[in-house]
Parts: sequence; C-alpha cells; structure tokens
Amino acid sequence: MLIEIDFNSDEAIYIQLCNQIIMGIATDQLKVGETLPSVRQMADAIGINMHTVNKAYSVLKQEGFLSIDRRKGAVIAIDVDKIRAREEMKQELLVVLAKGCCKNITREEVHALIDEIFEEYK
Repeated sequence: MLIEIDFNSDEAIYIQLCNQIIMGIATDQLKVGETLPSVRQMADAIGINMHTVNKAYSVLKQEGFLSIDRRKGAVIAIDVDKIRAREEMKQELLVVLAKGCCKNITREEVHALIDEIFEEYK
C-alpha cells in the first residue's frame, strides 16, 4: 500500500497516516493479520518523524484497528465492538451532516454520496 502525505495540508500528518491506513483496511489493500512496517521503516519510507508514526500507530491501536505485538510489531486487528463503533460513527456524522445542512446539501445528495463511497469498499 502506498502512503502519501500532503505536507501542505492543514490536517496533522499522524491523522493523514491513520486515515490512509484505515482506508487501506476498508478497501482490502491491508488485511487483518497483516503486519505494518516498523515505526522506523514507515517513517523512512514516507519521510516523516518516527514519533509521528508512533503516534499514528498508538491512535490506531486505541481505535481498535491495530494490535501491537513486541515480536511482530503493528498488526492489523479489527476491534469487533460494533455498538461502540456505531456510536463513534454517529458522533462524527452529526458534525459532518450539520456542515452539509449549512451548505444546503439535501438528504438525497447525502444518500447518493454514501452509496457512492460504499461501492468503493466492496
């Protein structure tokens, strides 16, 4: 999987890395049980600080996307707590949908957009 960091983005680099790993999992480019590069290898490969990669891996572990094993390193391991995942998604969607309402985006447009995005994950 190719990780691309936009150094001109307002979004923090560790968040960009987290999001790209999550997208990799969702699109099957990264599979459960697959080991990610070490912190040092990932940092060298994409040209960022090791502490930034370490922060991203820690966040992904907290969010249930990775497990950290002393021998294997960072391993893709999805937390199957669906109730918690739904509640987290709901909280994030509340803000996203509020922004859309402020910009006059209709319910139909939102549904079409969601359908379009879900097609990428099949």
